[in-house]
Amino acid sequence: MAELLPEEAVTAALATLDGWIWAGGSSGLARTVKLPSFPAAIAVVDRVAVVAERMDHHPDIDIRWRTLTFTCVTHSAGGVTDLDLRLATQINEIIAAV
Repeated sequence: MAELLPEEAVTAALATLDGWIWAGGSSGLARTVKLPSFPAAIAVVDRVAVVAERMDHHPDIDIRWRTLTFTCVTHSAGGVTDLDLRLATQINEIIAAV
């Protein structure tokens, strides 16, 4: 099982994760992004799905037309782990490529 990161480590990592927020405690890292169109948003979700499958770590995804909200949390650990930071970084790279 992935180890829960201390608050200081999560806070420090957020400084390098553009657009992500964390409410602290067992909440996950979250980012909301608006894409130019619904098909563009779904294309991002498709790309994230491929990365998440490869990592065997899956974000919660809320789709509202062209607005996506990603939440990365390791439920089994009860909060944020290194897996969440790695997945958030990958999601940022996918969004930047759109």
